[in-house]
Amino acid sequence: MSKAKVIKWNGTIATPVALVSGAEDYLAARVIRTFREQLKAADPMLEVTTIDASAYEAGTLIDLTTPSLFDEPRLVIIENVERCTDALIEDGLSFLAEANEDSSVVFRHSSGVRGKKLLEALRAHVDVTEVTCEPIKKDQERLAFAADEFKAANKKVSNAALKAICDAFTEDLAELGSACQQLIQDAADQIDEKIVDRYYGGRIETSSFKVADAAIAGDVSLALSLLRHAIAGGVDAVPMVSAIALKTRILAKIYQNRQISAAQVGAQQWQIDKARRELVGWNDEGLAAVIKEVARADAAAKGAERDVVYALERLVLLIAHKGQIRDA
Repeated sequence: MSKAKVIKWNGTIATPVALVSGAEDYLAARVIRTFREQLKAADPMLEVTTIDASAYEAGTLIDLTTPSLFDEPRLVIIENVERCTDALIEDGLSFLAEANEDSSVVFRHSSGVRGKKLLEALRAHVDVTEVTCEPIKKDQERLAFAADEFKAANKKVSNAALKAICDAFTEDLAELGSACQQLIQDAADQIDEKIVDRYYGGRIETSSFKVADAAIAGDVSLALSLLRHAIAGGVDAVPMVSAIALKTRILAKIYQNRQISAAQVGAQQWQIDKARRELVGWNDEGLAAVIKEVARADAAAKGAERDVVYALERLVLLIAHKGQIRDA
């Protein structure tokens, strides 16, 4: 069993050594910056060194963490441990066996099995904190992330404002985080949808979920426009079909059981309420037709058809017409 303390990215590192793991670089960078600022606040004489594990040379870590003549505290940040040299593995193991109190070390490992022996040693060490920085992709996770940003700053934010800002920045967590911080610095203590709209209402960002939302809302022209804009912008067909499939699955689950809970569906309550309103006008045959077309579009996106764009447009049109096939 691991002896290292495991915390999420928004926790506090309380040990001299940290393993920052996970593929979300934005969160990892924040963790490392916060730790550095924490140590700097404790002692302004902190000496910070950043090294690249992929170009690491034997003895470097030991030299950087050996107490100096003036005993100033040191922080060594080791990036790209997933591409580390054998020398780092050996020196890292030696450092863990004889770590001194005046030196702090951060090992940044994003993914993969390279450096497994060192990772296992870090996770088994009592004076190590592992900070997990996994990607935040689901709608509810992004909403929770944004809510935590405002909560940490003692800012009140409405649910509508949270949804609006998450809708405006759907692809890049760094952009979402920056937008939240901008509102925190500039806006009033109470942040509502109007304030978000004033700052970011003019932002145009097409996402797969916006295409699905427009289609389900029955807005044919908007759905097709967003779809073509997304394709022109390089959005891949496979995740686009996946996003549409997710939305239609929610509709199908609620259609079968109008009393189903948000937890049972795996969505937030506002999503369930919205889906119930969107089900007006749908019937069994229409939902069945859309589900079949989703499967067909998925196959097309993966190479079963030559014209993927046509397959996506066909799916979007069918959804916009609530599963009812219309003559051209």
